[in-house]
Amino acid sequence: MDKRAAIPVTLPRSDPTRSYWQLDPDGIADLRSTDSLPDEADVVIIGSGITGAAVAFNLLSNGTRNIVMLEARQACSGATGRNGGHTKAATYGSFLDHERQYGIATAVKIARLELANIRAVHAFAKEHGIDCDSNHCDTVNIVYDPVQWEQSLHGVKAMREAMPDGDAPVYTIHSAEEAREKFFCGRGGDEGVCGAISYEAGSLSAYKLVIGLLKLCLEKGLNLQTHTPALGLEKIEGGGWKIETNRGSICAKKVVLATNGYTAHLWKKFQGVIVPLRGHVTAQRPGMNMPKEGLPVTYSFIYKEGYDYMIQRPKGSKFEDDIVIGGALMKGFEGGLEEYGTTDDTVFDGIIIEALHESLPRYFGDSWGVDNPEGRLRLAWTGIMGYSPDGLPFVGEMPGEKDLWVSCSFQGHGMVLCWMCARALVTMMEGQGKEEELKKLDSWFPEIFKITEERMRLTFHGRLH
Repeated sequence: MDKRAAIPVTLPRSDPTRSYWQLDPDGIADLRSTDSLPDEADVVIIGSGITGAAVAFNLLSNGTRNIVMLEARQACSGATGRNGGHTKAATYGSFLDHERQYGIATAVKIARLELANIRAVHAFAKEHGIDCDSNHCDTVNIVYDPVQWEQSLHGVKAMREAMPDGDAPVYTIHSAEEAREKFFCGRGGDEGVCGAISYEAGSLSAYKLVIGLLKLCLEKGLNLQTHTPALGLEKIEGGGWKIETNRGSICAKKVVLATNGYTAHLWKKFQGVIVPLRGHVTAQRPGMNMPKEGLPVTYSFIYKEGYDYMIQRPKGSKFEDDIVIGGALMKGFEGGLEEYGTTDDTVFDGIIIEALHESLPRYFGDSWGVDNPEGRLRLAWTGIMGYSPDGLPFVGEMPGEKDLWVSCSFQGHGMVLCWMCARALVTMMEGQGKEEELKKLDSWFPEIFKITEERMRLTFHGRLH
């Protein structure tokens, strides 16, 4: 793993695999708000995914103007525009680890943030009329490994005791037989179901959500510059930063790195600290025996070596009823080792794609039936995520570097972390000298998410949780 983490992080590749969510690129995909790059800005945000867009929206809503956003490729072409469409936390799976390492109060705070993030994302889409196929629904974890099943039950029990009421996830435990009957799994296929746990989650097109959010930002004055990769950062004597791009340089009072798995390319101190990891996703047509009314929930399938995650496209959406399933990392060569450290989303691992392709008839068995006459696989693609040594995001001002701000490294769970982390980052950026605002932030934002020199010295050993 040391060798993989040491691979120099590059810029995003110019010709990535085509994402299912971007088969019809939006009209702002290649937008440059101004023909030339401005000479200066109050804030430069690097990255146009959910983090960059959410930071921009919060800053603009609070009155900041003269914000420039730089994107290396098309708008929202990174991890956000390439994910599996899930707004799902697996909080009970990490709760006991967080409690052991950081204490019960912090574990509870993380759990509440993740649930609040899911609710906030879907509520925002509804409030602003963003057509992103938002489906705020339940999810189920189908567990096949006895050891993980026992650990899951312990995690749920601990959360129920620690969070008896208030903003806490509500878990329902299902026996193996209930899982087979209610969720169409485990008959005529992989029948080794130990049980299942269902709870609140959702699905959406993160690409369409963020495109809608960027349009709101453009209305508020955001200057978006796509196909403008940031090549380097240089401190300006007296304050501020100079950002070099392929189209010249721009000076900013503040810089926000919303660059997730690519962060170490711009700021070398993150090399080996935020490690890229390539994820694989497929879109598949449902088998002919699958419920015509659609599946009632989203899914994760948890087995000894790892997990897969899955949503079904809602009625009325393009390619309705398609099943989007990703994961299978551990099915790759040497447990997916070669997926770490790479920023190459132009190709995929054939072993992992084959594992995903073969997974659905096995999970659903008799409920799958024969394949759709048009074929099972519609599309496969990859995307680059960012992982940290302690399994937590980095949020805050870069230690020792004034006005260089970071919100990165979301462990493949950005859709349940990025929104609230962006809100927290903006509070930090605007809260200097505003003790009351910072005190409110500390009431809900985990201190351990904040970037520190101590965390920057940790060694990466692989994906956690």
